[in-house]
Amino acid sequence: MHTGGFPIDLILFGMIAAFLILRLRSILGRRTGFERPPQFQAQPGTPPPVAAGPGAVVIDAHAEPAGPVAGLPSPASPAGMALARIQAADRNFDPARFLGQAEQAFRMIVGAFATGNRGALQPLVSPDVFHAFDQAIGARDAAGHRQTTEIRAVPTVAIEAAELAGTTARVTLRIVSDQVTITHDAAGAPVAGADAVTELTDIWAFERDVSGTDPTWRLVSVHGG
Repeated sequence: MHTGGFPIDLILFGMIAAFLILRLRSILGRRTGFERPPQFQAQPGTPPPVAAGPGAVVIDAHAEPAGPVAGLPSPASPAGMALARIQAADRNFDPARFLGQAEQAFRMIVGAFATGNRGALQPLVSPDVFHAFDQAIGARDAAGHRQTTEIRAVPTVAIEAAELAGTTARVTLRIVSDQVTITHDAAGAPVAGADAVTELTDIWAFERDVSGTDPTWRLVSVHGG
């Protein structure tokens, strides 16, 4: 399933709790990848299981991208030129591989949120975004609700924008996914969602300090498309 210099309206916790529960329901050297907990074994076309606790290893940078590679901007576009600047600053950055691994990170984050796995979420997102997720998970738990989310497909992962501000690289993606999400109350009765597949468009932004040794691109912003 839009911090340096960018506002994150996720901090409005009262609103984001409802947004994440309802919206995320209907919810990156040679190391170039997002980091993931070692228990994750993402299988193409299916959401990976969520790890039991914190810890991370780098997704295999030599593997073929698991997701689509068609969502690259024109090299002459502002986003394309920004990607070239990021590549000049970080020779290991590969935009096509980034797209495929971004899909894996999307599946992990959506799955971890659905199950309330804070240990799996924390290495993949910025502190502000983690705090917002934590608040939403806490609100859901307090209500006695349980969420299940199945990502049936991710037909589109496309780079919408990119920039390099100093040593901070930021890449914004448009992610279109087909999801089935249901939230149940403590008695097991459905209170939100449905068995029907819903197509969702999300705008996710990832950032990384290209001068540092940490290869992780962390989610810093989430918006509905």
